[in-house]
Amino acid sequence: MSSEHTYFTVSINPHESNSELSVLFSGEGKPIALHNTGPGVHDYYLVHTVHSGNGTFEMHNRTYHCTAGDTFIIYPGELFRYTADAENPWHYSWVAFTGHATGMMLSQIGASPQNAVISGSVPRSMRHYYRRIRSSFQQSMYPALEDIEAAGWLRLLLRELGQAGAHQAKTKPATETEIQRQVSQAVRYLELQYTQVVSIEQLARTLGYHRTYLCKMFKQATGLAPMQYLFKIRMERAKQLLETSMTIDQVASSVGFNDALYFSKQFHKWSGSAPSVYRKELTGKGG
Repeated sequence: MSSEHTYFTVSINPHESNSELSVLFSGEGKPIALHNTGPGVHDYYLVHTVHSGNGTFEMHNRTYHCTAGDTFIIYPGELFRYTADAENPWHYSWVAFTGHATGMMLSQIGASPQNAVISGSVPRSMRHYYRRIRSSFQQSMYPALEDIEAAGWLRLLLRELGQAGAHQAKTKPATETEIQRQVSQAVRYLELQYTQVVSIEQLARTLGYHRTYLCKMFKQATGLAPMQYLFKIRMERAKQLLETSMTIDQVASSVGFNDALYFSKQFHKWSGSAPSVYRKELTGKGG
């Protein structure tokens, strides 16, 4: 136990990873009154969640007074300092991590170097995630699998932070309207489910919108009705697949058509050529 802490524990990830998100280490501790860390910089992200007590965190020319339920985030290359309260020093958990997706993930939950504290989390719930991250490194002789497990728990921890600080999160551009957000949601659904049987009723029910409202706002934003947009996605994907060695039956099935003959008729109506003719034309151009 460190002489600067009344309680201290830390677990290290033994696996060196270049994945999009990888935990380096995680710990929990209760420093003594006025215990100070910094000023300094790290070359990794370091997140602390306060379970009880108080302290101050300084970064990017801002000072934050943190208490239970607050999480402060240290960014790589940013000068920081944090200090335990003189009367009621904080008890917190921390996790350090790297990866090429980390900056984007933190941005999605509303965090940035200019806004590096998220408030409103449930200390008991957050402490559970930190414990699971640490326990990931104490289970097996397969460190690469432990690395994957710890990253999974870290994602859940970040999700919890995103829910706690939903009022801070800006996952879409500020100029995007609510209708645009809803249409983007519908477009995303169609782009991912075009291989399946899709109906307006199913789409509206899945997204929680009234059928008539969904059709109206979708056409207003895209110029196409939802089923027309789905048809366009399928035909454009079919064109790509016809450039491969797949059979017409395989292409039809891959873009959501159980009947290859019906697919061929629809493709001809859309492109002006039957699939087999379109493929021959591509071969001729290639020659």
